Amino acid sequence: MGRSLGVVQSAAAAIAYNLRYSSSWWHDINDSPLWQDQIFRGLAMLYHLVAVVALVQLLLLHLRVPYYGWTTQKVFQFLNFVVNTFRFVVFVYRRQVQNLHSEILLHVLLDLPSLGFLTTYAILVLFWAEIYYKARNESTHGLRLSFYAINAAVYLVQIIIWLIMWRNPIPVVVLSSKLFFAGVSLFAAVGFVMYGGRLFLMLKRFPVESRGRRKKLREVGYVTAICFTCFVVRCVMMGFCAFDKAADLDVLNHPVLSLVYYLLVEIFPSSLVLFILRKLPRRNSAMIPQFQPLLASSGPEESNQG
Repeated sequence: MGRSLGVVQSAAAAIAYNLRYSSSWWHDINDSPLWQDQIFRGLAMLYHLVAVVALVQLLLLHLRVPYYGWTTQKVFQFLNFVVNTFRFVVFVYRRQVQNLHSEILLHVLLDLPSLGFLTTYAILVLFWAEIYYKARNESTHGLRLSFYAINAAVYLVQIIIWLIMWRNPIPVVVLSSKLFFAGVSLFAAVGFVMYGGRLFLMLKRFPVESRGRRKKLREVGYVTAICFTCFVVRCVMMGFCAFDKAADLDVLNHPVLSLVYYLLVEIFPSSLVLFILRKLPRRNSAMIPQFQPLLASSGPEESNQG
C-alpha cells in the first residue's frame, strides 16, 4: 500500500515538474526579444511568400485573358496580394509598430488587414451566390449591391470605433472592436456555409460526366470547408482576446500565440485556396463574362470539359 502511494506521489511530482517546465519554456520564449523578433520575421516571410504567389497568379491570369479586364478572379488575386503585402510590412516592423506613440495608429495597422482579408474572401461568397441563383434562373441584380453595402457598413462601423478609440481610448471601446471582429467573422463563416454549401449540393445533384465537373465539385467543397474553419477560428480567438489578457494579440510578448493565430486564420487558408484555385483558363477558350474563372473549371474550362 505504502509502495503504491509512493509511486502515485512520484508520478504526480513528475507531472507537476513537466507542467512547470512547459510553462517556463512558454514564458521564456514570450519574454525573449530575440524570439519575438524571429517569430515576427518568420511570419513576415510567410506573408511575403503568399503575396508573391498571388501576384504571380494574377500576372499569369492577366497574360492568359487580358481582354476581359478585372474579372472576379483577378480582383481576388489582387486583394490577396495587397492584404498579404500589408501584413508583411507590418510584421517586418512589428516592434516599431508596437512602439508607436499613437495607440489608434497601432490598432489601425493591425486591424485593417483583417478587414481586407474579410473583403477578399467575401468575393468568393458573392461569386458562388451569383452562380447559384443564375443556375436557378433567379435574379442576381441585388447581390452585388448587397455585397458593396455590407462591406461599406463593416468598414464604416470599424472607422467609427477607431474614431471613438482615438478620442476616448477606454478599455470598453477596445473590447467592442474585438467583439465586432468576432461577429463579422461569424457572419462570414455563415455566408460560406450558406452559399458554398448550396452550390456544392446543387453541383452534386448534376450528372458528373467529366473530370472537370468532378474537380469543380471538390474545389467548392474544399474551399468552403477551409474558409468556414478559418473564420470560425478567428471568431473564437477574437472572443478570447476580448476577455482574456493572456490571449491578447496586440502585444509583443505573445509571439507564439500570434504565430499560431495568423497561421490558422490567414496564412494556411490563403495558401490552400490559392493552390486550389491555381488553374488558368485555356488560352483559346471563349470566356463567358458573367462566369469569371474563379473556380478552376468554370468559365472557358467548363465549356471545354463539360
